[in-house]
Amino acid sequence: MERFAEEADVVIVGAGPAGLSAAIRLKQLAAEHSKEVRVCLVEKASQIGAHTLSGACLEPRSLEELFPDWKERGAPLNTPVTEDKFGILTETSRIPVPILPGLPMVNHGNYIVRLGHLVSWLGEQAEALGVEIYPGYAAAEVLFHEDGSVKGIATNDVGIQKDGAPKATFERGLELHAKVTIFAEGCHGHLAKQLYKKYNLRENCQPQSYGIGLKELWTIDEKKWKPGRVEHTVGWPLDRHTYGGSFLYHLKEREPLVALGFVVGLDYQNPYLNPFREFQRWKHHPSVQPTLEGGTRIAYGARALNEGGIQSIPKLTFPGGLLIGCSPGLMNVPKIKGTHTAMKSGMLASEAIFSQLINENLQSKTIGLDVQEYEENLKKSWVWKELYAVRNIRPSCHTVLGVYGGMIYTGIFYWLLRGMEPWTLKHPGPDFAQLKPAKDCTPIEYPKPDGKISFDLLSSVALSGTNHEHDQPAHLTLKDDSVPVSRNLAVFDGPEQRFCPAGVYEYVPLETGEGSRLQINAQNCVHCKTCDIKDPSQNINWVVPEGGGGPAYNGM
Repeated sequence: MERFAEEADVVIVGAGPAGLSAAIRLKQLAAEHSKEVRVCLVEKASQIGAHTLSGACLEPRSLEELFPDWKERGAPLNTPVTEDKFGILTETSRIPVPILPGLPMVNHGNYIVRLGHLVSWLGEQAEALGVEIYPGYAAAEVLFHEDGSVKGIATNDVGIQKDGAPKATFERGLELHAKVTIFAEGCHGHLAKQLYKKYNLRENCQPQSYGIGLKELWTIDEKKWKPGRVEHTVGWPLDRHTYGGSFLYHLKEREPLVALGFVVGLDYQNPYLNPFREFQRWKHHPSVQPTLEGGTRIAYGARALNEGGIQSIPKLTFPGGLLIGCSPGLMNVPKIKGTHTAMKSGMLASEAIFSQLINENLQSKTIGLDVQEYEENLKKSWVWKELYAVRNIRPSCHTVLGVYGGMIYTGIFYWLLRGMEPWTLKHPGPDFAQLKPAKDCTPIEYPKPDGKISFDLLSSVALSGTNHEHDQPAHLTLKDDSVPVSRNLAVFDGPEQRFCPAGVYEYVPLETGEGSRLQINAQNCVHCKTCDIKDPSQNINWVVPEGGGGPAYNGM
């Protein structure tokens, strides 16, 4: 069976803040110049915003550029920041740290948002401008012209059994061809991984570094609710050599709502560390637990995020395509913000693409357009200036002092020099290579969840709304089935059973009674990508399942 093919001017993969901003900006420019530009956007979630998860404290700079009248249009920015708190936790106390003006953590003028709702609103704006949005369609394959340039993407075939045989509902995927394809898959996109290899895009940058962010939404006692308050901490329960910290944001919604979460750098060394259980333990801290007591947890989710900064950004353009947003890693790590930079990258990409689309004298060397001006313009923009200024803060945490060394570095060099120091620090290498053998590490004893403040993993995953068609080919693939037991379990005590925030991986006894095997519960997967990043053997390859599968977040 042939795949049906559609022709567009621009195809965008991923309906997050970056992809939608790119789509909107293209249509705005087309309207301003009275040109017809066909923009098609595919998104693997069943609804726009259903796979979006972030803190999120939004700097509205890019939104103001995209829609100066965003307030009149009803953008869901309901909670201006009114209070900023930062602290270092010990096991029993909290040491307040002053947030000096000019430090990255200052949130004055920002908004606490439910990013999934903002993304959904951006989707409505895009559709009103004429963008064709296809939710529930997972881009599974990059298509190429014979000259090596990107031709577009194909969505995956659906209605296939686990063993590869077609069901009665079988349908071939859809091909979308374009002059330019924009890849906006978010952190650690599976198509971007292929593009890095094909075009050698990571040749001149350092390996990307990541964190895993876990998040919950709670309704709390109204007496404890302080709409507009932003709280961040570092320290306990992590040791100083494990990068990470917490957030607790009070949202101004119809009900007393707080968003809270915990981020652990995926360059951690102890294979016994369990990010989910660290998060659950943190909630029992004397400065956190009172806020949650008497409250109800209503949502849970997790997502990997980029922490490499400017040192880890790959080449962004190649014949026929380009990378925007969190896919290449434009997050400002000390600010803990990437939405404003992602949106701006999408807008800059569209401006560069549009000028090529309307250039009648354009001499392109390849069939797919190579829009190198996008990367040049990004490097001249405020995005690059902002990322360059904070480039040394995350890698400064790799000294003997750990996270506290990073805080001292920020206080001295960033606050005084604003990133103008004449050196650029390096990361120690890829995150998966940082794990130490289990025999060299101390097992971590975690307290049992109490079912009121802390919870077990499976009841948490149930709150994410995650669902996949059970009878379909595995989307969590192993390059070698023997490696999990022979290396990961033997050397690192099976870290995948701990670093996955959804209980996808577990070692179970063999039916014969001796030894173990790795069981993969793919239906639990929340699409966070941690396994693909942290697997010490780099044996797990995450690929997209059927479109519409995965979490069903509501305003995460």
